[in-house]
Amino acid sequence: MKNLVVFIFIFFGAGLLLPAAAQDITPLPPPQKTGGMPLMEVLAKRRTVRSFKRRDLSQQQISDLLWAAFGINRPDGKRTAPSARNFQENDLYLLMKNGVYLYLPETHSLEKLMDEDIRHLGGTQDFVKDAPLTLVLIADLDRMGGAGTGTNLQTAYIDAGYISQNIYLFCTSAGLSTGARGLIDREALGAALKLKDSQAIIIAHCVGYEK
Repeated sequence: MKNLVVFIFIFFGAGLLLPAAAQDITPLPPPQKTGGMPLMEVLAKRRTVRSFKRRDLSQQQISDLLWAAFGINRPDGKRTAPSARNFQENDLYLLMKNGVYLYLPETHSLEKLMDEDIRHLGGTQDFVKDAPLTLVLIADLDRMGGAGTGTNLQTAYIDAGYISQNIYLFCTSAGLSTGARGLIDREALGAALKLKDSQAIIIAHCVGYEK
């Protein structure tokens, strides 16, 4: 009887915990992989924007943006942007008014990391806090074993540049606006996100509608 009581407690205890954990993961709608402007037209119209309306993005827009930026586009797990030796060291963090999320490309979903609105930490300029979304590219240098730390960081910046260009091209094609920024208080943002020593904040992109 005692064993039965323990079994019931473990079974139902685990069941009660599962929904809470599941609430931290939000599946995104499948990305729309067709349509948009022709590439040459996108290149002609690509530009940086530094003034944003506070209008929210839809889940579909976020889904398409993240997939275009650094989503999986082949059965072998490779991505829409190249990375040296396929390290895939860069992660995409989303700063929004309802919290902070991490993009999980393997399941094309978002993991909620915190409820606080820390968009103001996504850059040092005033307009940053108004954009509905700031994407922060953060490299985990532990995934890049082999080369020296300096070489790893340089490579991470180059790989982030490919992702950054994907963000620009998608936003232009989708009628959204964006601007890449290196002006970030990395110490403050890193502390808020509780980053590991091996994680380096590389670059950030505000995304939204131009004001």
